Amino acid sequence: MPILLDENTRVLVQGITGREGSNRTRYMLEYGTKVVAGVTPGRGGEEVWGVPVYDTVAEAVREHGRIDASITFVPGPLVKDAALEAIEEGIKLLIMPVERVPLHDTMEILYYARRKGTMVLGPGSFGLISPGRAVAGWIGGSVELANEVFKPGPVGVMSRSGGQTTTICWALSRLGIGVSTAVHIGSEPLVGLSFPELLKLYQEDQETKVVVMFGEIGTVAEEEAAELLESGGFKKPLVAYVAGAAAQSGVRYSHASAIIEGGRGTAESKLRALKKAGAIVVENPRDIAPTVKKVLEEVSA
Repeated sequence: MPILLDENTRVLVQGITGREGSNRTRYMLEYGTKVVAGVTPGRGGEEVWGVPVYDTVAEAVREHGRIDASITFVPGPLVKDAALEAIEEGIKLLIMPVERVPLHDTMEILYYARRKGTMVLGPGSFGLISPGRAVAGWIGGSVELANEVFKPGPVGVMSRSGGQTTTICWALSRLGIGVSTAVHIGSEPLVGLSFPELLKLYQEDQETKVVVMFGEIGTVAEEEAAELLESGGFKKPLVAYVAGAAAQSGVRYSHASAIIEGGRGTAESKLRALKKAGAIVVENPRDIAPTVKKVLEEVSA
């Protein structure tokens, strides 16, 4: 099975009556995602694309029973209250596509989620897609594009870049290679699910034979992934690329989280750690798909 999301995942949309919430709900429904309810305070009793709207998460859970995941199309300053409400109701996956969430709010959300056993994707995540089964978030954009770019298959894709998540899957599809689940972990300085946590999930997924990691300078996410490989916690082939090799210390690159300080989070340190741990490191993003194809051929031989 894919990781985190499939056709049986019961999804709640917080902020469903807003422009983005409404548009993305329609996209998710058309793709096949099981969106069972929405929440917007003060709009209870309405419907959006046939999905019933409630004033609170508690009401939605009471009416529909188990809800597996919530996605928050809520402005950054209001995300904390929405997130804590979903976590309090026992929802085990929280997807946060919104950017510019106050850092202290993010810290509080992640702390509370860890205490309650909720996984958090984001903030600033485009979401995730298990091709042919379900999608949650912006990723893919439309059913037509999603069907063209994301094909079912044996490759897990995880990325710190939303755009590159799609580009990698498109390049793989051009070579006839499909994806089990593609995940954008988010672009904020502090995010929930990390590369090592996702690798552990991919390790347990029998459908995933190879994983692609698109990393960037800044933070130590890639070094932590290397530590997991080195400890034997992930045993499948990992094809890795790290963007931003030319960036100088103290210079921001791409995302808010992509800034290096004092030698930590540099492309060199990440690449060195990944190579030492046994990852298959490529120096150009164009080499990702051909390398994956070669690895799959070796795995299948």
